[in-house]
Amino acid sequence: MTKKIAVLPGDGIGQEIVAEAVKVIERLKTAYGLDVELEQGLVGGAAYDKTGSPLPEETLQLAKESDSILL
Repeated sequence: MTKKIAVLPGDGIGQEIVAEAVKVIERLKTAYGLDVELEQGLVGGAAYDKTGSPLPEETLQLAKESDSILL
């Protein structure tokens, strides 16, 4: 059963840290068959710059539909 992870890098150093965490998850998928689906969303200043809201409705919906959130 595939699990869904919402990936919300946010701002500042969060973008760098989350990018590295995603690399680890992708390696686990390849090496060990980890059955997860990653979907990116916007949050914080990056979201505000693009949508005018720090927590857009699309991101909130993604979070509700996901099994986990990487923030």
